[in-house]
Amino acid sequence: MAASVIIIGAGIGGLSAALVLASRGYAVTILERQPVAGGKIRSLDGGGRPIDSGPTVFTLRAVFDEIFAYAGLSLDDHLSLEPASVLARHFWSGGARLDLHADPQRTCDAIGDFAGAADARAYQAFAAQSKRCFETLDHSFMRQPKPSLSGLIGAGLHGGAKGMADLLAISPFARYGDSLARQFRDPRLQQLFGRYATYCGSSPYAAPATLMLVAHAEQKGVWQIKGGMAALAHVLGERAIKAGAIFCPHHEVTAIRPRGPKSKGGGGYEILINHQGSQQSMTADMILFNGDKTALQSGYFGNEMKKALPKLAPEKARAGRSLSALTWSMLGRIEGGPLHHHMVCFSDDYGREFDQLFRQKAVPHDPTVYLCAQDRSLSDDQPTHSNNAHGSERLFCLINAPANGDQKTYDEEEIKGCEERMRRRLEACGLELNNPQWVETTSPQDFAALYPATGGALYGPVSHGWRASFQRPGVKTACPGLYLAGGSVHPGPGVPMAALSGLMAAKALIRDHEGRDLTSP
Repeated sequence: MAASVIIIGAGIGGLSAALVLASRGYAVTILERQPVAGGKIRSLDGGGRPIDSGPTVFTLRAVFDEIFAYAGLSLDDHLSLEPASVLARHFWSGGARLDLHADPQRTCDAIGDFAGAADARAYQAFAAQSKRCFETLDHSFMRQPKPSLSGLIGAGLHGGAKGMADLLAISPFARYGDSLARQFRDPRLQQLFGRYATYCGSSPYAAPATLMLVAHAEQKGVWQIKGGMAALAHVLGERAIKAGAIFCPHHEVTAIRPRGPKSKGGGGYEILINHQGSQQSMTADMILFNGDKTALQSGYFGNEMKKALPKLAPEKARAGRSLSALTWSMLGRIEGGPLHHHMVCFSDDYGREFDQLFRQKAVPHDPTVYLCAQDRSLSDDQPTHSNNAHGSERLFCLINAPANGDQKTYDEEEIKGCEERMRRRLEACGLELNNPQWVETTSPQDFAALYPATGGALYGPVSHGWRASFQRPGVKTACPGLYLAGGSVHPGPGVPMAALSGLMAAKALIRDHEGRDLTSP
């Protein structure tokens, strides 16, 4: 009889693990409290036109190529991907504008025109350092089930003089903002590249300089998925089901109980479930938990699960949260521009913005705005699809917010004030939101309800200080047969990292159960 695995949470990490495990012959059941799979990848209905309302950037496709290959599949057979020629368009007050291009030389030339020859040379050095950082940490850190500082140093020593030189060159103990200030003269470039810290919900002024590796991850390629990001979740779930997995939506797990010797999970687990008001239970040999780790630590699934991870005091958990967000999904028009698919409108005072977010725990007075015009191609500036009657486009707008959704009420007045701040920032950058038809506004309070025990934090624990990355749990826990995946565990948040955590969790489960490693695809 095949070993049974229950995956709790149908986010990208859980779906990736489900595909690999089901393809390997495990009896996989996926329990999801929402009606559809995807986790933080959310798609909302804009009058028959789906609006991506979560992650919108698809990078590091090699991770997904690998996951599909483990299942004997090809990613290109199941998803239609268009590579970007422009990675993102950036705006500042007064209409200043800078594009990052897929072609590094075009980016270098654009920076030279924007900020001068010295910063163009600085960009070339930054791009080289970012690449070195990514390549140094890819296998020695990101692909390790539970990395440690000693292991990272050991990998450097094993590489000899070059290995240690690479490790020191990535500035592992420096703050990202300080590193950027030393590299770029123009503060706008410090903002632009510092924004990569927000990809893990952190401040560039407190996060480690190693987050520069995100720049190289994007330089390796950004793609637009036909059907939106939700298509990725759909295909992963569909292929997992075809391989034998069972998907159970509207199944909210309320408790996890170890069974067997000393009640530590050696004899499997019992899972209690609320299915549309009906109380049910299931048993499994092993569990893969694809949710926020604090749900286990806080006792959300029962006090017995607290032993799975190191104890975390509630006040420390709240203080260590990453950013949340206020988002607007809409149909409308943006006047000004020119527009592109991915756009960022930067605030006038980045330092003040992050001080308000992390020290004051407040929505910034002048927030940086991310805008995704989803009917714009990644290859040119023209709309690829519009509403013939009104000329409306699908738009997704985001500003960062503190993860205080379990402590603060974001009422109508509060939301309206945040919307006005968002509009003012767009207007300062030469963009005007025209007659929006709101589909949905989502606040930290809403995210807290969607993702239990997070307070609305979207990226797990905050990545401040060089120790933070080593304090994330790995894929294994203190409870035998209980594995972790998702953005709150190693190797971190973001769609490809969550998928990688799911792959590593599946590999660890197979190794423990079968006594051998999963062979390369």
